[in-house]
Amino acid sequence: MSIPLIVVADQSKARFFTVDSPEGELQEIHALEHDVARQKGSALASDRPGRSFDSGGQGRHAMSTSVEPHEQEAIRFAKQVDEEVNASCRKGSYNHLVVVAGSHFLGLLREALTNPEKLRVTEINKNLGQYDAREIRTHLPARL
Repeated sequence: MSIPLIVVADQSKARFFTVDSPEGELQEIHALEHDVARQKGSALASDRPGRSFDSGGQGRHAMSTSVEPHEQEAIRFAKQVDEEVNASCRKGSYNHLVVVAGSHFLGLLREALTNPEKLRVTEINKNLGQYDAREIRTHLPARL
């Protein structure tokens, strides 16, 4: 029997579920919180970007950051979710990973997931993090 590990995540929380049977109810086994994602951008960045000399003259201009603070925190959390998926796979006998997230965070998770166990991966582009397990189950395939 295929035992799925279901991850329902957004930029501030990831919940890990499993099911006993292909049509069974979700059972939450673990959750991760990333409270930093809820902070204001000014609280995440210590100061403004530095200044640089213009290459063709006497002028100076502000340097821009390549990644916004909230985006950097989302990337960091996606990597943390990947570590937790790997740890869960080492402990359990999962052979199917179902990732449920909104489009932006799903893309970050796609880049972060290393999938060392070569799990079969199903992606669902829905932001369901605020729902309870019963409501989440209604949005998943009937058979997992």
